[in-house]
Amino acid sequence: MDLRYFAWLRERIGTGHEVVETEARTVAELIEELKARSESHAFALSDLKSVRAAVDQRLVDFDASLEAAREVALFPPMTGG
Repeated sequence: MDLRYFAWLRERIGTGHEVVETEARTVAELIEELKARSESHAFALSDLKSVRAAVDQRLVDFDASLEAAREVALFPPMTGG
């Protein structure tokens, strides 16, 4: 699965993109797997109130299914202007 990180998540994790093999069924399970990958992942994903997710370019909640998903993006909340 392709993972994309944006803004300060990219900076804290140290990359904007990675490909992972996962058994996660939901975004929340994927995030837990990612936290266990490295201290950088754990730090970046420590406050999920400040993280949003998209699956295949659709904004989703953390309980969203990853069945047939090709890409997950994690990014800070968006603001309008």
